[in-house]
Amino acid sequence: MDINDLPFGTTDWKAITPTEHKGETGMAYWRTQHFGNMRVRMVEYSAGYLADHWCSKGHILFCLDGELDTELDDGRTYTLTKGMSYQVADNAEAHRSSTKVGATLFVVD
Repeated sequence: MDINDLPFGTTDWKAITPTEHKGETGMAYWRTQHFGNMRVRMVEYSAGYLADHWCSKGHILFCLDGELDTELDDGRTYTLTKGMSYQVADNAEAHRSSTKVGATLFVVD
């Protein structure tokens, strides 16, 4: 990733109005900033969240709180807890997220 034409700045995530994204079950609340073609998000998943789709978008994801389960389309599963991250390329491995207890994530894609 090349990060170009991005002057120094700060983000007060609490000041960004969240958008609601309904899952198959539960809700996701996104606070989103765009910097050119880069999207940066603070995402909060409610307890009991299950994504309503398989995602093929590449991400770098860091778990700030809670626990996130990620299922890959080949059946592998991974659990992130506070302080863990994952990364996946665009169109590399479709994935779907869920959480029993809720999670807060920092996502760059």
